[in-house]
Amino acid sequence: MTEPAYELAQVNLARLKAPLDSPQLKDFVDSLDPVNADADGADGFVWRLQGEAGDDATDVPVFGDSWLIINMSVWRDTDALTAYMYQGRHREMLARRREWFERVQEAMVALWWVPAGHRPTVAEAESRLLHLRTHGPTPYAFTLRTSFPPQGATPLLGDVPEGLGCAL
Repeated sequence: MTEPAYELAQVNLARLKAPLDSPQLKDFVDSLDPVNADADGADGFVWRLQGEAGDDATDVPVFGDSWLIINMSVWRDTDALTAYMYQGRHREMLARRREWFERVQEAMVALWWVPAGHRPTVAEAESRLLHLRTHGPTPYAFTLRTSFPPQGATPLLGDVPEGLGCAL
């Protein structure tokens, strides 16, 4: 079997309702390590951004806003990412996200294809998110609901469980 030419990068931002060390976010913070371990062991998982302070990326700055946290990872394809996102502990956390994060109108999740082996930077993720917010889903930045194949041809419309996905 040949190696894939492309892998799927994803970025997900969240605006905190309270500081990470607050009682309000305790369940979220306590779940980070187990949820990240689930991702690391998931079929199709390739890589995830980690900060200098530990295993998660909660200390990595994004858009110069200290109330935003970033999650960025690379997966084999959209099927692998979707399978991980909507089952187990991660699904449980998605269902509780309104307890911990502000509801934000602009897109906070973007996907894009990268050459196999490429590890995206925060600046790259910011660029993709800004593009998605301005232009909607395109081959440069898209969502699970409206995705594109690696070569950027016709969009592929995906099924996302109600209430768990991006509105775009």
